[in-house]
Amino acid sequence: MAVDRVRQIEAEGQFPQANYAFDNGVLTRDLTRLMEGAGKHWVSELEGTRLIQWQGQGQAVRVVAARLRTEHREAFRPVTVRLRNGKTKTFWAFTKVVRLKKYGRKRLVIAHEEETLQDDPRFLLTEAPHWESGRVIETWSYRWGCEIFHEFGKQVTGFESSQVRNEEPVKRHFRLSCVAQSLLQQVTAPASKSEKFEFAKGQITFGQRRRAVTREIFGALLQRAQPLFAQGQSCKEVWEALMPT
Repeated sequence: MAVDRVRQIEAEGQFPQANYAFDNGVLTRDLTRLMEGAGKHWVSELEGTRLIQWQGQGQAVRVVAARLRTEHREAFRPVTVRLRNGKTKTFWAFTKVVRLKKYGRKRLVIAHEEETLQDDPRFLLTEAPHWESGRVIETWSYRWGCEIFHEFGKQVTGFESSQVRNEEPVKRHFRLSCVAQSLLQQVTAPASKSEKFEFAKGQITFGQRRRAVTREIFGALLQRAQPLFAQGQSCKEVWEALMPT
């Protein structure tokens, strides 16, 4: 599906100046060849178990990172990056062109968010050997928007609720989930001033939009039930009118 989507984007000429950022779940040689054939650069996250050629032998990238932290801490240099939201952030990064099976020579970046190097590093890979670590991390930061989309889709709009098995029903379910996200983004809702949503700094959250939709639906339900109760109908009769057996 990722290959089909990239092929469609390039065929339609969408985002001609944009490069690609994606996670290791879709990193395949077919995908990278397609992007490179279109003249685009790409950045992918790399699994810690992925083998790279290091000092003449294949070693897992996480093992290499651990040795570097222990034996060559000075190899991790601070780099300040402007992220997709316009803010700047400092990372401690090591970068080197390495060789991977099937992919050949690629630039690897091992990035820490803490100066102590005690946090779990992020492993990034790009086919652009001339890129510095800052540009690799900056390009990767654009992946976060899709990450939020994916998380919201699973938690709110039912990405994982489908039990269909065939490809076409899966595509339909995915599209409907995307439509649900688009509708929620357009819902008008007042920004909450409660301490619970202080983190939003006055911005309207998706949770508030969802509650606005729920209140609207519940309000419509009450309006439907009100005249039935006014006519003297019992709770059982109103329930049957709203949800007939």
